[in-house]
Amino acid sequence: MTNCVHDHRHWADKWGQGDQIGAGALLTPANTLQALKEVQRGEVWDLSFETRMGAPAMVPAQTPYILSASSTARNSARRRRAMGATNDAGSNLERIEMTTHVGTHMDALGHFSIGEHLYGGYSVDETVDDWGLVNLGIEHCPPIITRGVLLDVSDADGEAFLGSGRAVGPDDLKRALDKAKTALRPGDVVFVRTGWGRFFMTDNAKYLSGEPGLNTAAAHWLTEQDVVAIGADNMAVEVLPAEKHPEILMPVHQHCLAEAGVYLVENLALDALAAAEIFGFCLSMVPVKFKGATGSPVRPVAIV
Repeated sequence: MTNCVHDHRHWADKWGQGDQIGAGALLTPANTLQALKEVQRGEVWDLSFETRMGAPAMVPAQTPYILSASSTARNSARRRRAMGATNDAGSNLERIEMTTHVGTHMDALGHFSIGEHLYGGYSVDETVDDWGLVNLGIEHCPPIITRGVLLDVSDADGEAFLGSGRAVGPDDLKRALDKAKTALRPGDVVFVRTGWGRFFMTDNAKYLSGEPGLNTAAAHWLTEQDVVAIGADNMAVEVLPAEKHPEILMPVHQHCLAEAGVYLVENLALDALAAAEIFGFCLSMVPVKFKGATGSPVRPVAIV
């Protein structure tokens, strides 16, 4: 247990022992219908980066994305000709090796623990198996179609982007919310732009060296607004190094996932949306139902 994240009552008060979807319970039909009202022009904005070989990964925990051919058109057509086929049917297939935390992705609630404690009252001992999570895998996350809100804090220090290790606090978020001229509603998904995404695949060493991001106070403030998920244009959503590094590591992950049941979305591409000054939108974001996985690639789409 850490000394800064210790209160498990948040999920217990809301959804009870044994729950597996957390803040996904806030994705009501009413919220979906309200989000659809955000669509006025029919424009679609892709908020994801390409997942490709060479994409930044935190080694050794995150192994790199590797794509290799499993079957190619030339060889598969040759094999089919040997079987008697006359139409030269060639097919291409591949094998992909990666963790589910490379590229634009969502963390499952079972991704982080506080000591032996996981979200929903589950324990590490009963949940974590050699072949994946018995409970709290990403397959339990419902499809997310709700209102998305962009909070752009990138210029908070008068520059184009925040520096590595710069903690984003509640006041930064409130100022960005004022700029967006909106208020958060239960069931929203909040994406925080720090400007750090400019280094994804342009300067991976810098991208991985640290990052601006949320501090624990900002994370608590957002989860208290009953958001479903929090995302950012960086590797971990939270500030790295953490404010009490190395005594306290990854406290935002602990609070959001294990304590509050709020999903995290990482490596978002938010620059174009911010440049267009689109701060509220209908968000469509659906994780792949990899049973027992601690996360999943996602392709968040803003529709306005």
